[in-house]
Amino acid sequence: MGARSSGAFEVTAFEPEETDEEPGATLGRVRITKEFTGGLTGRSTVRMLSVLDGGGGPAAYVAVERFTGELDGRKGSFVLQHAAPGSSGERLAIRVVSGTGAGDLAGITGTFELTVDDEGRHTYTLEYELG
Repeated sequence: MGARSSGAFEVTAFEPEETDEEPGATLGRVRITKEFTGGLTGRSTVRMLSVLDGGGGPAAYVAVERFTGELDGRKGSFVLQHAAPGSSGERLAIRVVSGTGAGDLAGITGTFELTVDDEGRHTYTLEYELG
């Protein structure tokens, strides 16, 4: 990747929209809003589908997230795709969806790494190219 940007974000809203509870698993749909600081400055809206296992623990999720704001001084927007296949050590994958960049961020591609520390603070690193 050509450039790297990092910073933090805060979840400012977590709004469950639907829950389907059955024996063995709970399916959920939620809308999440985030505020970003650092290399990304702006806000995003996440649409997430999740699965909790029979014990109520996280099992898997998929999501799409639209970021709008600035990336290293460039104004625009793009969409991230999240996929967490399970809770058994599988790796969370988040990528910029090709073709979703707008404004100064048209043509963006890349990967997004998310970290949550022991106190619940969220940080990110975005490796990207603008083409």
